[in-house]
Amino acid sequence: MSVKMYYSAEAPLGALTGQVVAVIGYGSQGHAHARNLHESGLNVLVGLKEGSKSRAVAAADGFEVLNPTEAVKRANVVMIAAPDTAQKALYESEIAPNLSPGTLLLFAHGFNIHFGRIKPAVGIDVGMVAPKGPGHLVRSVYVSGGGVPALFAIAQDSTGTARARTMAYANGLGCTRAGIMETTFKDETESDLFGEQAVLCGGTSQLVKSAWETLVEAGYDPELAYFETMHELKLIVDLMYRGGLDYMRFSVSDTAEWGDYTSGPRIIDASVKARMKEVLTEIQDGTFAKRWIAEDEAGRPEYKRLRAANSVHPIEKVGKALRHQMAFLNPVEVDMDGAQGAAEKGRDRKSTRLNSSHSQQSRMPSSA
Repeated sequence: MSVKMYYSAEAPLGALTGQVVAVIGYGSQGHAHARNLHESGLNVLVGLKEGSKSRAVAAADGFEVLNPTEAVKRANVVMIAAPDTAQKALYESEIAPNLSPGTLLLFAHGFNIHFGRIKPAVGIDVGMVAPKGPGHLVRSVYVSGGGVPALFAIAQDSTGTARARTMAYANGLGCTRAGIMETTFKDETESDLFGEQAVLCGGTSQLVKSAWETLVEAGYDPELAYFETMHELKLIVDLMYRGGLDYMRFSVSDTAEWGDYTSGPRIIDASVKARMKEVLTEIQDGTFAKRWIAEDEAGRPEYKRLRAANSVHPIEKVGKALRHQMAFLNPVEVDMDGAQGAAEKGRDRKSTRLNSSHSQQSRMPSSA
């Protein structure tokens, strides 16, 4: 391996002995951080605004819940587990004025530091622990005795202890059980945004819809098309997750493997890679960030239009009906029309939608 991975023995929790950790936010990511850290033996409190529905949840989980201002005043370590678009205002109004010199300010994603929206004062340590998985998975894997890998980075070390404390925080999350890798805020932010847009969310959803439409337009049953282009995708990804592309190809039929080699490059060809490079360039030069921030500040009109249009795609209607016949999937319904905006529900809101089937054990069908 060209990159060093660090594990629990190299990230002792002792670096946080006697310190108070404040997790600001208690959504999918925040609740996982707070609960994992607490169960690892750290002193954790939760910061939430008055009126937040999450206050009762955090209190029921046994945490002392304060408003963000008071939580920051009490803490030696502050994790901002709020949405990217909400962090700047939260930081300026309730966090920055109450940070004491030597406090370690942590982020789970580098967006606001890398794009200069938040600029911590000299005297504050600034680090990042970015688990490579949604918040509910960070929690469930920890409970089962495992860990989700994470990236960590240091942007500012005023005390000389920023790195040790950041690594200890990753240990408390359980991430060092799987391994943590040191990077920079720049590399984490740009690669994370690119992965979401090119593959994990944008690329995959467009590929699934286009494939489903192709089959339906050719006269195949919509339900059959759903199973072939969406339902089985999880089974294939599970194989990749466990053993990479080789294990997936080893597990499927020879016919499927041959089609992989011969047709895959015709679908995802050089022109697709060229457009991926365009997307990456827009992320690197700040174009995407500026566009997203402007969209948020304008009230998200295009975001809402795109959400509504995608929510009524026929594959959603077909899939909903089929999933309801498979109770073992623990199917989840989301009312997109009535859903709260990302600024209210959190950056990793998508994790609650994606996590319902993580625990399911599926076997590759013989027809694949």
